[in-house]
Formats: sequence, C-alpha cells, structure tokens
Amino acid sequence: MRLLVVADLHYALKQFDWLLDAAPDFDAVVIAGDLLEIASMVDIDAQIVVVRTYLRKLTERTRLFVCSGNHDLDGAAEGEERLARWLTDLAGAGLIADGECVRLDGLRVSVFPWWDGPGTREAIAHQLERDAQDGGDLPWLWVYHAPPSDSATSWGGSRHFGDPALGDWIARYRPSIVLSGHVHQAPFIGQGAWADRVGDSWVFNMGQQPGEMPAHIILDTGLGKAMWHSIAGTETLDLHAPGARPEPAQGVPDWL
Repeated sequence: MRLLVVADLHYALKQFDWLLDAAPDFDAVVIAGDLLEIASMVDIDAQIVVVRTYLRKLTERTRLFVCSGNHDLDGAAEGEERLARWLTDLAGAGLIADGECVRLDGLRVSVFPWWDGPGTREAIAHQLERDAQDGGDLPWLWVYHAPPSDSATSWGGSRHFGDPALGDWIARYRPSIVLSGHVHQAPFIGQGAWADRVGDSWVFNMGQQPGEMPAHIILDTGLGKAMWHSIAGTETLDLHAPGARPEPAQGVPDWL
C-alpha cells in the first residue's frame, strides 16, 4: 500500500490544495494532526468549516486517516480537557479519525487523539489494549500527532518536544510504524531526523515547511520503502536494511 503522509498544515490552504491534487495517486492519505492554526486571524470555527470541506473532498479521492493535534481542539470533555470534536464528528464515510482502528490491505491502522489531560491519555491506553487484540499478526501502524520523547524525530534544537507517554507505549506494544508530526524543525536541524528507530519500531516526522508543497513522506508498505520530500531535498530509506538511518541535517535553514 502506498501512503502519502503529511502533518502540521496549520490552515495553509495552498498545502491543502496540493494535497487534494496529489491524493488520487495514493491508496491512502494520512494527516497526522494540526490541521488548524490557533494563532491565525481566522476564527477557529471558520477554519473548521473550510477544513471540513477539504477533508470531504479528500475522502472522494482516496482513503483518509486523520488524527487530532494540539491546534485542533475545539470542545471540552469532563475535567475541562479539550477534544477535537469537529474531527470525530466527521468519522465514517471514508474518514478514519481519533479512536478508530481498521484493517486495510494487510495492515492494522490505529488513529489516536491528542491528549490534553489524564482522561484522554487513559482513553488512549484503553484503545491500545483493545486494538492490540484486534489485529492478529498484521503489521501495526499508528497515527499519533507527537513523536516520542528522546527520539531524533522530536528534537527541537535545544530539547526534545515529544510525548512522554508514547515511548512506553511503543516499548510495550511494538508497532511497526508510528506516523507523527508536531515538532516542525526536527528533520531540518542537526541531531534531528525525519525517521528514527525506537526499539523495533520506525517513527516518522516529516516536519513543516513554507510554500505550496508540504513536507511529506511517501510510504510503500509493500516494498518497505519510505521517501521524504521537502525543501531540503529527497531522501529514501529501505526500512528492512540493517542499520538504516536518514542522512544527518547540516546547519539550520534560513526559513526556520
């Protein structure tokens, strides 16, 4: 299966347009969180209306997996934790969103919400237990906005900005692949990377960049290949090759 993976579009409509044009060439599109931008001058409710339209159009062109990020939260749950209710309301009709798990073309794919507090974090733990029992021996792919702490994919230049719980979950459940985002600069700066091995699992973070084309990863699960496309160029990884690692970044781009 060929997946097109992006994250952190942050209401960049030209990048959503690019994604619409590219989507039909892939078996599925993955958006790993932060579709909205809380610092935008555009009201968050207006952003939701526009992004909903893009997501519906995407589902007409290919399968679509979307997890929430920290910029996507619009509704309160118990204990004042916030959720991306607008996104879960769209689930179904070709969109697989927070809290869902499906089997698809020889894969088990789980999509997890951004956790804003202990209640949602506990809900993720319960989902992991449930989904772990539902896939047999199928390779397991996670869509989860933040990469794990202490991974090159979460390096922000001065410290790691990853999820402190995710590393423990990866160690326990050993997914094949984790698709994330959140730390925009990680692939572009020294000590950071767009791909990393955490135990037996591959973790990816394509980063965020300006312009019409988002930084993105093309993941071919059948061939075991991952290709990263960005302003920095193109890199390809053979996920089955012993010791495979991305090329280290050189310096810091001017646009960061």
